Amino acid sequence: MKTGPERALIDDYQTRFDRTGRPLGLGPLQLHEVEDRKGGGMEAEAALLDRSLPKGALCAVLDERGQVMPSPDFADLLARWRDEGRGDVAFVIGGADGLDPALRQRADFSLSFGKMVWPHMLVRVMLAEQLYRAASILAGSPYHRA
Repeated sequence: MKTGPERALIDDYQTRFDRTGRPLGLGPLQLHEVEDRKGGGMEAEAALLDRSLPKGALCAVLDERGQVMPSPDFADLLARWRDEGRGDVAFVIGGADGLDPALRQRADFSLSFGKMVWPHMLVRVMLAEQLYRAASILAGSPYHRA
C-alpha cells in the first residue's frame, strides 16, 4: 500500500485501535498484503491470501453478500471471538475482482459494509475505523455515539 490519504487514515486508526484494544485483549492490528504478480486471477489470489493467514486464525471475509451489522453488534462479535479464545482473526479483503468463491465458502464469517461495492482501498480504511470503533465501544469510550 502506497503512501497517501488512505494509508494515513489506516495508520491513524491502527494506532488508535492498538492503544484502545490492547487493554481489552484485542490486537495488535497487523496488515498483510498479497499481490498476484503473475496475473492468475481470483483463484491465484485466493491461494496467496490463504498462505498469508495466520495458522488457526478465524477467517472473516469482507464481501457484499456478507452480514450487515451495526457497530455495537460488531464490537460484541469481536468480544465473543476474544472470549472464545480466538487468538487471531484475519479479515480478508479481495482485489478488484472480489474474492474467489471457494475462499468465501471456506470463511468462518462474512461481513458486508452494505450492498454497494467499495474499492478495496476504502474498505481497508472502513475496516480499520470499525475495529477502532469496536474497541472504543467495548472500552466504554464516548467515540461511538449511538
